[in-house]
Amino acid sequence: MDFENMNIWCWIIPLLCTLLGALFGYLLGKGKSTTIDNSADIKILEDKNAKLKSDLDACLASKSATPASSLAAGATVALIPFDAAAAKAAFGKNIKQDDLKIVEGIGPKIEGMFKDAGIKTWKALSEASVAECQKVLDGGGDRYKIHDPSSWPMQAKMAYEGKWKDLVKWQDEHDHGKL
Repeated sequence: MDFENMNIWCWIIPLLCTLLGALFGYLLGKGKSTTIDNSADIKILEDKNAKLKSDLDACLASKSATPASSLAAGATVALIPFDAAAAKAAFGKNIKQDDLKIVEGIGPKIEGMFKDAGIKTWKALSEASVAECQKVLDGGGDRYKIHDPSSWPMQAKMAYEGKWKDLVKWQDEHDHGKL
């Protein structure tokens, strides 16, 4: 056998194997369907989402519904009065009613964003979901991504209910909202 012919076959055989493998891989890949039908899964998830939304609406309706007995004879729903002296005693400074900045993590700019979104009182903030609070923050852009509104409704509820000592204690224990 000639060494010259042997050298050519050392090149041709691997080249042919590579080409045949590439062709086979291409045909095998082309034969597979690249689209996946997830419509059944999507339909199931949409149905679950619709059920959760209806459950949420029913829950919110029952929460906001006031028993007829409490409104009998023209009675009004009692609001919790703001006690500025108790707030000052707990915080050591004057507190204005519905000042959202009393909530740890909310400063003047974020307070303005919430007021623009229609959340102007401690009561309104206490009734807002964390998702709603996050939506307001997201509206402010990337600079507000570092804020975590998960405790804001709870803190606002303490302020609305006049639980000043509890609020101060919670803020101190959680390193002013930073855990």
